[in-house]
Amino acid sequence: MTTHLPLGPGAEFDSIRTLLTQWGPRARGIGDDGAVLDVPAGSKLVVSTDTTVEHVHFRREWLTPEEIGWRATMAALSDLAAMAAAPLGVLLALTVPAAWRDALAPIAHGIGEAAAQGDIPIVGGDVTDGDRLALAITVLGHATHPLARSGARVGDTIYVTGRLGGPGAALAAWLAGRAPTPAHRARFAHPEARLNASRWCVRHGATAAIDLSDGLAGDLAHIAAASGICAELDLERLPVLDGVPSREALASGEEYELLVTAPAFDSTAFAVAHAGLALTAIGQIVTGPAGSVRLREHGRAVELPSTHDHFVG
Repeated sequence: MTTHLPLGPGAEFDSIRTLLTQWGPRARGIGDDGAVLDVPAGSKLVVSTDTTVEHVHFRREWLTPEEIGWRATMAALSDLAAMAAAPLGVLLALTVPAAWRDALAPIAHGIGEAAAQGDIPIVGGDVTDGDRLALAITVLGHATHPLARSGARVGDTIYVTGRLGGPGAALAAWLAGRAPTPAHRARFAHPEARLNASRWCVRHGATAAIDLSDGLAGDLAHIAAASGICAELDLERLPVLDGVPSREALASGEEYELLVTAPAFDSTAFAVAHAGLALTAIGQIVTGPAGSVRLREHGRAVELPSTHDHFVG
């Protein structure tokens, strides 16, 4: 049975009690000044923090409170997936304005559901006031051989999981005053961190990986820079959702799919192991200027689209 230390009086601690009521056994050992976790012998600790901020990453009218909590937690867990790390614990720093206090319980429910799917306990955090809702989520994991961005080599194939373009299409629809299609909205509101998929890739020879948060073209450029290689993409091979042009899917951010390099994968075996999830070869690591990405369409070079930058526009 999960136990927590008794909490003192006050509105802040009342909010923590609201969170704990929602999380039940998904939270462990809350109430001390820090969490104490065991890291399996022979493993390395993997830590990452991700922040989701109202008016930056979402608008209130776009998502339910449960979806906000789910999405923020999965975005953080996706960083563990990129490193092929097994989850150990999650810590939450929540900024909750007065206008959002009534939504705290459903936000917590979404967080708890995502933590349950990721098989990761909630082990601590903080709650404070502020002028907009923000969820800063720190995830901790462990890996014997963490998968970095720096291992791609000439001759590797470039793979991506899933089908792309939904989040970008949903965002474009909202900004244009339209409702996105259900499929596009679902990909924005309910992403899934590919935790098991990344560990499968490591076992089958993956050399480098990154999760897709800023768009495939930009995230592949990070692998190219870290590995000191040239990456070449084939636009027509990109797996996209219905109704999304390939070039728009290439720039779609916040996908939280995996971009992986390896000498070769058996995509059929991958799909069998992951309930039909697609693993698609979309390009190669080739000889060329270090840190560069090339895009080809039907065999000819074409210009890469611009990608998301948190500090631009």
